[in-house]
Amino acid sequence: MSALLPASLRADFPILHQDVGGKPLVYLDNGATSQKPRAVIDALVRYYERDNSNVHRGLHALSMRATDGYEAARTRVARFIHAADPAEIIFTRGTTEGVNVVARSLAARLKPGDVILTTEIEHHSNLVPWQQAAKASGATIRYVPVLGTDAELGLDLDALDRLLTPQVKVFAFTHLSNTLGLMLDAAALCARARAVGAVTVIDAAQSVGHEPIDVQAIGCDFLVFSGHKMCGPTGIGVLYGRRALLDTLAPAETGGGMVVSVTYEGATWKPAPERFEAGTPNVADAIGLAAACDYLDAIGRPAISAHDHALAAKAHAALAELPGIRIIGPRLGQPRGGLVSFAFADAHAHDVVTFADQDGIALRGGHHCNQPLMRKLGITSTTRASFYLYNNEEEIDALVRSMHRILKFFAG
Repeated sequence: MSALLPASLRADFPILHQDVGGKPLVYLDNGATSQKPRAVIDALVRYYERDNSNVHRGLHALSMRATDGYEAARTRVARFIHAADPAEIIFTRGTTEGVNVVARSLAARLKPGDVILTTEIEHHSNLVPWQQAAKASGATIRYVPVLGTDAELGLDLDALDRLLTPQVKVFAFTHLSNTLGLMLDAAALCARARAVGAVTVIDAAQSVGHEPIDVQAIGCDFLVFSGHKMCGPTGIGVLYGRRALLDTLAPAETGGGMVVSVTYEGATWKPAPERFEAGTPNVADAIGLAAACDYLDAIGRPAISAHDHALAAKAHAALAELPGIRIIGPRLGQPRGGLVSFAFADAHAHDVVTFADQDGIALRGGHHCNQPLMRKLGITSTTRASFYLYNNEEEIDALVRSMHRILKFFAG
């Protein structure tokens, strides 16, 4: 598999060099969170040991260094996704908060008769906030369906043509499904939405650390992602928004740091990004996220994408040979991300994950915050193996051996 990255990259991740229950750790839960390279860990330690201080208003040396580091991180993230201006980068706690900020702000503009369009494959984080926005505004929420018994045929683009009417004011969709592995053509979807005047919001949590992303080429209005799924720290995320739109939105939270002037009668807001970052920001983790951007770009996301896809194809083909298995999402040969989601007829996903853990293999089992999709597919849960730059073919072989052991146990 020539597309694979060099095995030496594993040495950059201290956590991978351990045993779990006497077995070497095989970490295949990257869709939930990725592991952190030494470069990111060192960036965090360096900040706390040398520069720890509050930002933006301090005049002493530590505060100025912390401020420089924080704003340099904003500039670095802007470059990572090809934003036109660092001021288009808002630091959040993660994808969920980013969607909520946009949904609450846009809800104030919506009214009865307006439509919020999303898809049947959304993570709850890109679904529930829009349901709440519809409830608050009186707008209607509609869903682009997914096709196939196992969603293997992807999004119903004919239905999208029917649903994308001038009444649609917001179109929110995932770039890469965390359950299906289905990759959507974000640029094409944004172009369709733009033709009817809809604002576009992309959940890129699963894709940004694996695929090259250029928000200007995609043409989206907003894009959100989390640091912890792209080798960065937990508790830090990004909301990208076109500057012209950001400065028209009311802040989701108010307080210190985001005001120009305060009187006993009221206050005025700073422009983006400050108006969306009330209070003390997560300085250390922003700096850690910038280090993650450096690390991933040094490898190259096209190379990471090819690596992930090669491993997913190998896992898909090997798992498909197992008896009684149902693989969810795009079939072999169709575009998909670096994950495989599957269910066994005679074993619940939680049992599969528990047995795999005994073999040192970390998987994810459950509804993956996709309960409506699971109900549509007639299942309650799946087991998910998700891959990243430090995984290898031997780990897929270990996964398949573990699944054979599980099947043998449940066949009794």
